[in-house]
Amino acid sequence: MVRNRFLQEGLGGSPKSSIALQNLFNFPYLLLTLTVLFWAGNAVLGRAVHDQIPAVGLAFWRWFCAFLIVLPTTWRYLRRDWQQILRHWKMMWLLSALGVACFNTLFYKGLHFTTAINAVLMQSSMPLMVVLLSYLFFRETLTIWQAIGILISSIGAIMVIIHGDWHLLVTLSLNRGDLIVLLGVAGYATYTALLRLRPVMHPFSFLTVTFALGSTLLLPLYIAETLSGHPVPLNSVTILSVGYVAVFPSILSYLFYNRGVELIGANRAGLFIHLVPVFGSMMAVLLLGEHLHWFHGVGFALILSGIFLVTRRRKSPPSSPQYRLHLPKETPSITQIGRDSE
Repeated sequence: MVRNRFLQEGLGGSPKSSIALQNLFNFPYLLLTLTVLFWAGNAVLGRAVHDQIPAVGLAFWRWFCAFLIVLPTTWRYLRRDWQQILRHWKMMWLLSALGVACFNTLFYKGLHFTTAINAVLMQSSMPLMVVLLSYLFFRETLTIWQAIGILISSIGAIMVIIHGDWHLLVTLSLNRGDLIVLLGVAGYATYTALLRLRPVMHPFSFLTVTFALGSTLLLPLYIAETLSGHPVPLNSVTILSVGYVAVFPSILSYLFYNRGVELIGANRAGLFIHLVPVFGSMMAVLLLGEHLHWFHGVGFALILSGIFLVTRRRKSPPSSPQYRLHLPKETPSITQIGRDSE
């Protein structure tokens, strides 16, 4: 009998902090909420710096820096899983292209040609795309409550994005930026649906390899962008921006999102994308001095209601490995690695 064996890394300086991280890794709804919170910050940042940092350059340094950050901790997992990585190299390249190289690069690029409202509207179509692709690839169907929940949540997300003015949908005009963003959204929806085919390996191995392969795919585009007269400036804005997008929406969000999909499935996990405009609006209030309006409250309530309907009425999910820590008696450093559970 083949058993999946995983180990959650203890990143804290004490057993208590490591156990807390272990417990977090087995709560999919909290993981997915944190994921979209970090992604909302990525969208706000991408809009803020699109005139200062070229799109491909920001995407390349985001993933390459994320790779460099995790490698000192994850290299020993890579060494253990190397045969598995080579055996499934085609799927690893495909998931890296869709989940790392494709979505954010096209999202950053699209923001050069379209408005924030249009871009987030395109992004809010991702849960529906995930549902359609899951059915197309795996014949996974929805229950009536899941369908109703997705519909209610979609209405709530759109209400937040259009500020409660449905006339905006009638007058909405699409441009090439919208098509670029929509193409990226379709790529990430495909990544989400295909995550069930992810090779069995430690999550840190999968994370590191996809970061490395995604950066490799972006490198020729980054060089071409630089040679065309759009280099990435070396200044404080670039350093702080790359630092944020490398750690939060990259390392943490991808680790959390992959685990969330593993625990509750692609259809349910994809629905949490509708929280991006909600968190984006909250950040605008806190960071940009904007004001809350009635449509924020109504939209947020509809989104939460939809998520509740989708997640409460469900069959028992496929068995997923519980991440267990085997800590030494003393934890001397942040990079202390335990041994795999048998």
